Amino acid sequence: MTDDRVARIQQQWERERPDLDVSPQGLFGRLHRLADLLRDDIRALYRRYGLGEGEFDVLAALRRQGEPYELAPGVLARHTMVTTGAMTKRLDRLEESGLIVRHARDDDGRGRVVRLTGAGRTLIDEVFTAHIRNEHRLVAGLDQDQRAALVTLLGSWLADVENAD
Repeated sequence: MTDDRVARIQQQWERERPDLDVSPQGLFGRLHRLADLLRDDIRALYRRYGLGEGEFDVLAALRRQGEPYELAPGVLARHTMVTTGAMTKRLDRLEESGLIVRHARDDDGRGRVVRLTGAGRTLIDEVFTAHIRNEHRLVAGLDQDQRAALVTLLGSWLADVENAD
């Protein structure tokens, strides 16, 4: 066990509650700590471009759709796993910034769609390039085999937890 704060907390619990197997705490504690550190680093990059995590998610979801870079607001909400109310706020901010436009669907004037503007596409391409460079930097301490093993393990665990619902 490495000498880190999670290990020290585990040792304290092992001493105080030897009747419990606290080994999962080492995994969860490190996952939480790592997620917090990585999220902070990633959000800092978004802020350099004037975006929050939610705005990045919307722009990225639109960009990866391909031409004409548009989706219905409800679909965007599902892609980014937020409520429609939260999505409306994100869309308002992005529209005010000139990064997206909302308009009636071409095939059905009743529905609305959100489309990436030219400025939005330019920005998300720049931010996504920086984001991927940043992710490479963040995993640089792991070799290719470690990365592959971690992807496999996390994928299996995620599938198991998602299927338990």
